[in-house]
Amino acid sequence: KKKKDKFFITPPFFFKKKKKKKKKKKQKPISPPLDSMLRTLLRTTNNINKSYYNNIITATTSKNLSIENLYAKNEGKKMKQFEIYRWNGEEKPYVQMYDLDISDTPMILDALIKIKNTQDPTLSFRRSCREGICGSCSMNINGSNTLACLCTMDDLKKSNLIRIYPLPHQPVVRDLIPDLSNFYAQHKYIEPWLHLTPEQEESKTENLQTIEHRARLDGLYECILCACCSTSCPSYWWHGQSKYLGPAVLLQMYRWINDSRDQALDHRLNLLDLNEKTVFACHNILNCTAACPKHLNPGRAVAMLRDIMFQQNLGLPNALNQIYQSGSTITPKSHK
Repeated sequence: KKKKDKFFITPPFFFKKKKKKKKKKKQKPISPPLDSMLRTLLRTTNNINKSYYNNIITATTSKNLSIENLYAKNEGKKMKQFEIYRWNGEEKPYVQMYDLDISDTPMILDALIKIKNTQDPTLSFRRSCREGICGSCSMNINGSNTLACLCTMDDLKKSNLIRIYPLPHQPVVRDLIPDLSNFYAQHKYIEPWLHLTPEQEESKTENLQTIEHRARLDGLYECILCACCSTSCPSYWWHGQSKYLGPAVLLQMYRWINDSRDQALDHRLNLLDLNEKTVFACHNILNCTAACPKHLNPGRAVAMLRDIMFQQNLGLPNALNQIYQSGSTITPKSHK
């Protein structure tokens, strides 16, 4: 005979019927523009005129726009959320959120202008050429220093939230405007102009260059002094306020030393004292090269400048010509 199957006794609580949970009705989300207005109203009431908000409220109520109608109206739009650093120079700095339709804003600078024109007129930032020439709109976007006029929305497709801050480790004047007084003072220190002989200054003809001499300036003269490279350099964070000139200024110094028309090589090298941190504070981290929006190579320019200083201080003749003969020239990253 077959053995009877063993039956296991189950505890009584296993047989209790589970209570059905009532399904909560899903609330329709608030429309992005209205949500942004409410957040702006709650966070920055003290900073903005109340009349601005009264105009927004009257504009929405006069058209009898409900939350549902606003949400349905934005269904076909490309909405993106922006997290922007705010500081008015008096109160504590804070971060403000904006929701924006980016369907007509291909660049980050376009989005900032649209936020300023349509949502918050107190937002402050620098801009000028919109073509990546002036360097005014340099800022930190999603953790990288770049120019807002060259940073496209396609570059930030993967991120639903775009974080915009001023250039790091610099004093802030207001919102996204850094104080670059020290940066420009360092640029002035290297005397960024041609030093000519008295005969050359009195001459009425131009100082001509050969094609080879002109080619040495490629990858150097394109620098627009946007400070993206210097403010991304840890060595400049640590020593930028004291002796270290930073990659942008040292790139400019190498540009003038590299110019065949300049007659002040010894004077320029004396400005870069070996015992100071003007050049040798560089640790070859190369954040500067990665951050440059013009695709230049300031890290290599600093290395070449140190080679010239070493050879000059060791008493080697024609230090600059030896580097030229070795074929070491600075070229933009895109030309490699």
